[in-house]
Amino acid sequence: MKKKNKIALVTGAAGFIGYHLCFKLLNKGYTVIGLDNINSYYDINLKKNRIKELHSLNKNFKFYKIDLKYRNQIEKLFKKYEFEQIFHLAAQAGVRKSIKFPISYVNNNILATTNLFEVLKNYKRAQVFLASSSSVYGIQNTNIYSTNLKTDSPIQMYAVSKKCTELVGHSYSYQYQIPVFALRFFTVYGPWGRPDMALFNFTKNIHQKKTIKVYNNGNHYRDFTYIDDIINKILLISEKKYSNDTLKKKNYFSIYNLGNGKPFKLMKFINLIEKELNTKAKIKYLPSQPGDMIGTHSDMSKFYRDYKKIKKISLKQGIKNFINWYKKYYNHDQ
Repeated sequence: MKKKNKIALVTGAAGFIGYHLCFKLLNKGYTVIGLDNINSYYDINLKKNRIKELHSLNKNFKFYKIDLKYRNQIEKLFKKYEFEQIFHLAAQAGVRKSIKFPISYVNNNILATTNLFEVLKNYKRAQVFLASSSSVYGIQNTNIYSTNLKTDSPIQMYAVSKKCTELVGHSYSYQYQIPVFALRFFTVYGPWGRPDMALFNFTKNIHQKKTIKVYNNGNHYRDFTYIDDIINKILLISEKKYSNDTLKKKNYFSIYNLGNGKPFKLMKFINLIEKELNTKAKIKYLPSQPGDMIGTHSDMSKFYRDYKKIKKISLKQGIKNFINWYKKYYNHDQ
């Protein structure tokens, strides 16, 4: 008898991380059901092209345009498929936008996640991998973020919404014995990335010889994490077998940092882009923006304790990979 493929649900499949995760799962023999509401937060053509790419690569990918704010749409999907794993990446992104439009983050992040769990509780107890963010760390007295730190001092609504999704996940995990893994991503970058993020924005403007805006006078630092490194870490977690002893202890909820473990100054990041484009950036230095964190640095010790270390892509190589993709995607001369 032919073995059936594992069926995974990926929410936010048209997004940056969602696209790459779908790609890797399909290559591992999964049937992947992707959903996304294709909102207009950034260029919807980029989102549509990610989905088009996934369809062209593998017949085991099926896509549904669904908005998680409407529970009946999710219900129909769960009646049709028996999911073994759920990768919940769908969310309204954008730190700065969350200050201007906080209700959007309540609806698209908190309400949407609650709807997903409300449907899931009545079906097979699939594992849930919940995308969170380093933003949840907010105000801290340390520069290195461990999962043992309290995260009750967020500094903008995006962080609030991500922290709330973790709490929703914990509640449903405890009440309904759903295995939930909250994954705190640290500044993910790479090919097919979002246009609103630093690498895309800087590359575009430096390439076009336009001025780039650098906030906090360039004194930010970030735990830049290459997309393949993030995906490989997610897969390590999702593929681990858990003993009966673990399950008997009702240890259904876990939090992990998924980062590089080594922060880089923003100006080094810009210098590497300049070298790869062979173009000097025109920089306008500005004060910090409301809601910006000065720096992020992931403590990866818990992840490395429970899983193995993997070879990482260097920042230089990661930026090169992105710029090669950018030029090809936008048909720029090499």
